[in-house]
Amino acid sequence: MDTTAAAQTVRALWDAEILPSLQDFITIPALSPAFDDAWAANGNLDAAVEHLRTWIAKRNIPGATIEVVRLPERTPLLFVDIPATDGVDNGTVLLYGHLDKQPPVGGWSEGLGPWTPVLRDGKLFGRGASDDGYAGYAATAAIEAVRSAGGAHSRCVVLLETCEESGSPDLPAYLEHLDDRLGAVSLVVCLDSGGMDYDRLWLTTSLRGLASVTATVRVLTVGQHSGTVSGVVTSSFRVLRQLLDRIEDSATGEIKLAEMNVEIPEDRLAELRATVESAPGSVLSAIPFAPGVRPVTDDEVELFLNSSWRPTLSIIGASGMPEPADAGNVLRPFTTLSLSFRLPPTADAAASLEAVRKILTTDVPDGAQVELTRFEAAGGWNAPTLAPWLRSSLDSVSDTVFGNPWRTMGMGGSIPFMGLLAERYPDAQFVITGAVGPDSNIHVPDESLEVAHAVRVTEAIVHILDAHARS
Repeated sequence: MDTTAAAQTVRALWDAEILPSLQDFITIPALSPAFDDAWAANGNLDAAVEHLRTWIAKRNIPGATIEVVRLPERTPLLFVDIPATDGVDNGTVLLYGHLDKQPPVGGWSEGLGPWTPVLRDGKLFGRGASDDGYAGYAATAAIEAVRSAGGAHSRCVVLLETCEESGSPDLPAYLEHLDDRLGAVSLVVCLDSGGMDYDRLWLTTSLRGLASVTATVRVLTVGQHSGTVSGVVTSSFRVLRQLLDRIEDSATGEIKLAEMNVEIPEDRLAELRATVESAPGSVLSAIPFAPGVRPVTDDEVELFLNSSWRPTLSIIGASGMPEPADAGNVLRPFTTLSLSFRLPPTADAAASLEAVRKILTTDVPDGAQVELTRFEAAGGWNAPTLAPWLRSSLDSVSDTVFGNPWRTMGMGGSIPFMGLLAERYPDAQFVITGAVGPDSNIHVPDESLEVAHAVRVTEAIVHILDAHARS
């Protein structure tokens, strides 16, 4: 493969074709179903799928078939099937991304907004720019660049879903539905990740799982004057606090449940230490601490372990509490908290959620009523050992594209699809990477894509596809 020609093709596509279309994609408020109950009627997920379908169809890649797959009462999925170059028969390469988006949230900087694309100082701002609207473009461009540079690639399937930000609840059904058409998947390329800087290619080698539940503690049918009943009726907040103390040590944040704790593999520890040496300070560099606030420890290795291999609890929502300005002297009838647990990659998500259910509903103080709703559990993922061909390709990419050695990281978030694929294709190699950087602001205001880095990531996929075809 002519690597110079491949790089030129990638850069030309990004400049002339990808950036204009990606900016149009940002304008589509394609909220994930968890954030839009009327997603089917609103049609924004369909609009996002059609936008990418139209763009990919215009690429005119020889032999490519493009289909919007729809199962009843499920979000749509874009399925692009591209035949292998002549003489290559090395299984299927599955290139994954998603088109659904997080909600806009408030607090965007002046001149920026979730549905208003802004290109400023090499960054493209807008919801879905880096998480992960660029992925379908990058995957398609990489395949096109391999071909234009005289390289080779195996059969490629580009799969773009529309419910990832909701935990990918529809993907198992689609994997089952498409099983015969996917064939023998030997390489998975996921572009929904990133790294700790923009200086190198980062490979994600583990993903945390998740478990979540909404817990309501009720003590009254209606609120009562606190001067009358406080000290007689228990506080719903205090009961919930006691129940949470069974799960989490409030002084340290340590999760007490055995089901949520695992032994950390030695190879992941070694990789993590190498990451800290290569990118010191990166774990804290983009965190907007309030004045005077410190991290939980100064040991960066421990911080990385906390965010990739140890369980955590976050309270992500609450109800039953009025705004302070509206609060009267009332003992409230109930308190509701949304509990979100991040789980180690190898923890059993279903068992973890069951342990939470049991501990919150057993021997409840003062006989308070506990109602649990909105259950969700998704397993994590721990990467298989890299095949020699893939390790060699990563070394080559690091030299020719980035000029710095590649590094690995454990990702604190979840990509449920990876766990599903690992179970279904146990012999496949995985390249979980992407253009997200320490200041990409995914899920929060001012989401952005570092365009030059996205271009380099696309170039890297070109090299990996060619190496896989020749392995």
